[in-house]
Amino acid sequence: MAREGGIMAWQWSSYDRNHRDLGNLWLHFFAVPAFIASALALVTLLANARWFAAAVAFLVMVAAFAVQGIGHRREAEPPVPFDGPGDFLARVFIEQFITFPRFVLSGGWIRQLLPRD
Repeated sequence: MAREGGIMAWQWSSYDRNHRDLGNLWLHFFAVPAFIASALALVTLLANARWFAAAVAFLVMVAAFAVQGIGHRREAEPPVPFDGPGDFLARVFIEQFITFPRFVLSGGWIRQLLPRD
């Protein structure tokens, strides 16, 4: 599927619409850092041939992503379905490492927590 402006711009353009539920916002607040930390740990552990610890880091990544999926089920406007394995990997890693941190740092996350009229 073609993404207007590229995948990062496309993901950012609808991010606030897909992240309005308070429960989902809080799940992301904790799960995204867990995903990032475990992904970085995974790379480090693989580079040092620490296979068991790397497997644990991978399982934490999967669990953190699964928690976010549970949160997305709470949303009135769910994310667009994945277009295949490449789309899945690109969207997941861009969201975890770029889009959600940008959402928090830009104030989007806190604005979504505030009461709406």
